[in-house]
Amino acid sequence: MPTPHSSRPPQPPPGGDPGESDESLAARLRGRPEGEATHSVAMLTARHWPAMHDYATVCLASSGPAAAMVTAAAQHRVLNRVALGEQAVALRPVLLVAVRDTVREWASDDRTAGALPELLKPAGGRGMRAARTMTPENRTLAQRSFRSLPALARCVLWHVEVEAEPVSVPAGLLGIAPDIASGTLQQARDAFRQGCVHAHQELAPTKDCRFYNRLLDVPIRRGGTLLPDVQQHLAECRYCRNAAEQLSHFEGELGTLIAEAVLGWGARRYLDSRPGRAAPGPRGGRTTRRGHRAGGSGHRAGGSGHRAGGSGHRLLSRIPAPARLAGLGLPDAVRSTRTLLTGLGAVSAGVLVSVLIAGGSSPDGGGTDPTGATSAVGGRGVVPTESPPGVAGLPTGPQPALLRNVATGLCLDTRGEPRDGAGARLTGCSSRLSQQWTYEEDGLLRSVADPGLCLDAHKDAGVVVLATCADAGEDRGDDVRYDLTGQGELLPRWDERLALTPTAPDANADIVIKVRDRTEDQRWAAEPVTSAEKALSISPTRTPAARHAEPAGPVA
Repeated sequence: MPTPHSSRPPQPPPGGDPGESDESLAARLRGRPEGEATHSVAMLTARHWPAMHDYATVCLASSGPAAAMVTAAAQHRVLNRVALGEQAVALRPVLLVAVRDTVREWASDDRTAGALPELLKPAGGRGMRAARTMTPENRTLAQRSFRSLPALARCVLWHVEVEAEPVSVPAGLLGIAPDIASGTLQQARDAFRQGCVHAHQELAPTKDCRFYNRLLDVPIRRGGTLLPDVQQHLAECRYCRNAAEQLSHFEGELGTLIAEAVLGWGARRYLDSRPGRAAPGPRGGRTTRRGHRAGGSGHRAGGSGHRAGGSGHRLLSRIPAPARLAGLGLPDAVRSTRTLLTGLGAVSAGVLVSVLIAGGSSPDGGGTDPTGATSAVGGRGVVPTESPPGVAGLPTGPQPALLRNVATGLCLDTRGEPRDGAGARLTGCSSRLSQQWTYEEDGLLRSVADPGLCLDAHKDAGVVVLATCADAGEDRGDDVRYDLTGQGELLPRWDERLALTPTAPDANADIVIKVRDRTEDQRWAAEPVTSAEKALSISPTRTPAARHAEPAGPVA
């Protein structure tokens, strides 16, 4: 049954000065007196409250007073974290998840639920209270991939694909030019898709699933036909069927995939509430309730390599889900299961799906960690608990070092000449000064090519760049400091749940900050520089035992 929504005019564009990004507004909340933060709170509320309130009515199945209470509590929770230093770059999805979690927590407390009867609706708080997870099993890969994207990419994807807003809206929220946001959007779509492919391999429950990773990915991306043995595997493997269905969304309706991966509960009803999905399309044409353009084929000009008028029809995304599997020649029983998984409404999805991925057994009889702790495949195995040889830490002698990524064999370098704002990348190892680094006692990763510059993981929305080195006591002191684990992971001190990671196992791949997952992608082996251009000394690594259970081991 449709959830009532409060009537209101279409959401206005971001207010205030065009240069006032969400992050610049949030910066005024940090360490300022309450009176000086009034403008920031007011502007952030004007930008995000309507969407939060809409989602609160979805989660509660009611537009009564409790929706406003939940919205206010969720906003207060998030802005408190922002005031303590959390980024506000991709704020909208964070605020919406806070709304969902607030409803679930309140509904789970008997005294709160007794005081607010609106929490007791089966299609709302009561159903959320009974659900085992908020995210459907068939959205696990997309959820993992979206979380790993830089915040800037998450912001642009969310507002264009989910909210169906013109790219100028996330550009305003980010404080960047619309043409830059448009370029970021295309890159974000590609990175999101590649992240789903990588997640499929990393979380694969069997060796067969890992083997079919590329055989599944390439035909769907190119609009070809799956090989017969891949079709047979899909008929038997729900995990890979789910992967194929998620990849199929990259042709046209990406917003549904993202919303269901991030929100889970009530995602489709939230999509239906978005003004941009029922208004004359600022993205080129009028959108229908699911965001497909009226009279169109679902293609977006400039989207993910399948431009309008091209040959981008993909294998699994041309027709509704049941017929898609019929086109693969799969058994009726499999099609019925698939129909159930993909046709669940947001409410039933939250109640009925099981835990993300049940632990399975590999063909050789070994158990599998449902969090993706599989054996190493293509350099993406989980880091063992003991320190592997040659990866324990940077050398302690008076010489610079190269940082070689264990999964790829490529080295950490800068894009172009080292300068403030230059990005970091993977490239073939050499003795170039731009590849030489020192790790100092206070955690600085300093460039030998320009000793005044250090690796900064916070300046550019999670993309690692060079920036001026900062003293430990400065506001951004932790942005340029890292702790080195015994496994060779470099963890930024502003959030040690993250780690330096390349975006792809290829030369020229960007270096970003991703959730620490203990894979070889996040391990770095230090190698001494043999050229005569040895400059700054490298001090012994500082690894506080109180902060890490795995101190940096001896140098191999």
